[in-house]
Amino acid sequence: MIGVIDTDGECAEWAFPAEPGAVRTARHAVRGTLLAWGLDAVGDVTVLLVSELVTNSLRYASGPIGVRLERRHPAVEDAGGGSALLVEVSDPLPDPPRERVATPDDEGGRGLHLVAVSAQRWGTRHGKSGKTVWFELALPGE
Repeated sequence: MIGVIDTDGECAEWAFPAEPGAVRTARHAVRGTLLAWGLDAVGDVTVLLVSELVTNSLRYASGPIGVRLERRHPAVEDAGGGSALLVEVSDPLPDPPRERVATPDDEGGRGLHLVAVSAQRWGTRHGKSGKTVWFELALPGE
């Protein structure tokens, strides 16, 4: 891990080097934070989706990979919304990822599809240097 940027309160953020061990280290950091926050109900799906997105970043980018978690609570005026977990994975490559349909024999190509079917919302955005792929998961019982 390059460094823990922040793990206070409702937000945690890390930067990982673009090397093979980053996926395992990111999974461990995310799972530990979710357990500390009492969010183990969304732990497995969050760790799976982070693994897929960090793997995509490793495959195509050469710089550091950022992972950020934010626990979001609905505003008082937002009567219909519940709490959510926002997860962001950033890398220095400016090109947005492309969702594709993988055939049964393909070795890869399922990561963004997993994000799309598992998250309540997801998307990409350009940053100062690179891009961020984000997804949001509903937090049960909150």
